[in-house]
Amino acid sequence: MRHTYKTKGTCSTQIDFELRDGKLYDVKFTKGCNGNLKSIGRLVEGLPAEQVINTLKGVECGTKGTSCGDQLARACMEALEKEG
Repeated sequence: MRHTYKTKGTCSTQIDFELRDGKLYDVKFTKGCNGNLKSIGRLVEGLPAEQVINTLKGVECGTKGTSCGDQLARACMEALEKEG
């Protein structure tokens, strides 16, 4: 299932991704640090959402209290909840 998550507190404004059998595919960030965010998308390709959550949740960018990685973890949590 395809998911869209509006980020909060980061330079990126949105994350789009597919969740299939609990794994992430085709992760795309809108705006933000282009190269870094493409890298994150490639690194998490095919990984279980739970692993992404455990790895990225709580990572901060400067003093923002969040980061694009943390927002991806939150997006995964929301997607898992929606898919039940």
